[in-house]
Amino acid sequence: MKLAYFDNFRLGVVFQNQIFDITEELSDLSRRGPEDLMSLLIEQFAAYRGRIEAAAARTRGADLGQVKLRAPLPRPANIVCMAVNYDDGLISSPHTNAFHKASSAIIGPSDTMVLPDVPASAFEGEAELAVVIGKRASHVRPDEAMDYVFGYTNFIDGSARGLPPPTNTFFQMKSRETFAPIGPYVVTRDEIPDPQNLRIRLWVNGELKQDFNTGKMITDIKNSIAWLSAIHPLMPGDVIATGTDHCGLNAFQDGDVVELETDGLGSLRIQVKDELKRTWSRERRIDRAEKGLSNTIAPQLSGKYAELAKAT
Repeated sequence: MKLAYFDNFRLGVVFQNQIFDITEELSDLSRRGPEDLMSLLIEQFAAYRGRIEAAAARTRGADLGQVKLRAPLPRPANIVCMAVNYDDGLISSPHTNAFHKASSAIIGPSDTMVLPDVPASAFEGEAELAVVIGKRASHVRPDEAMDYVFGYTNFIDGSARGLPPPTNTFFQMKSRETFAPIGPYVVTRDEIPDPQNLRIRLWVNGELKQDFNTGKMITDIKNSIAWLSAIHPLMPGDVIATGTDHCGLNAFQDGDVVELETDGLGSLRIQVKDELKRTWSRERRIDRAEKGLSNTIAPQLSGKYAELAKAT
């Protein structure tokens, strides 16, 4: 099943190219606002699945092109991102690692990632498979971990690289407003038989930049859940972004149209806006590595902070 928010945060079931409104069927779920409904449904999905399937079957659908899709998880309790989690030949780590990303960074389909006025060396977006947690998980064993998965969605991990000082990086690099595009919907676990064998692709202005398979993860999904849940509980609706292959990373810039597609998860399309109109080389990291360059992040070519970038 594919679940999505649309228009004024109505909740719907997506089938083929239509969405079926099931919001009224969930009116007995107590919530502060419409944005809470998805997480509440996830927590009690087993009790509601039959009801919402029946509601969708008797409801007239709307074409997806006629509605505004929203972020399917607009305010999860946690967004946890696995760090350096792909065997990509460019970056390696001997340890499992992760970081938190602010949920206020979330945007949805057709929204805009805004590049802030900060002296970043470049702004990149990492194509990732995101795991959605289905029930409270604490100290979960790896062999039990997949029982705690509700489903999956596309995720772009926005990053402002190289911000000073070098000892204060992840929070100000990763948690910027609009730096967590997600969607277009959540796909339940039963529709994705093998999440460790999914093709992930990201295009910028129609040009394929990232193309890799989740089979290259270093710490796989079950072991990521086990490791994270030993540190703090994971709650229904929490998001685990599972990392990226760094080879295709490239500098996002003003006017870019970015599209992420993962097998079975649909397509997440966003725009990029930079009021400063800065420009960067369009090289991917792998392009620079193959030239023998030690700095594989694309250089800034023009605009504010370009001279600072050259000096460093």
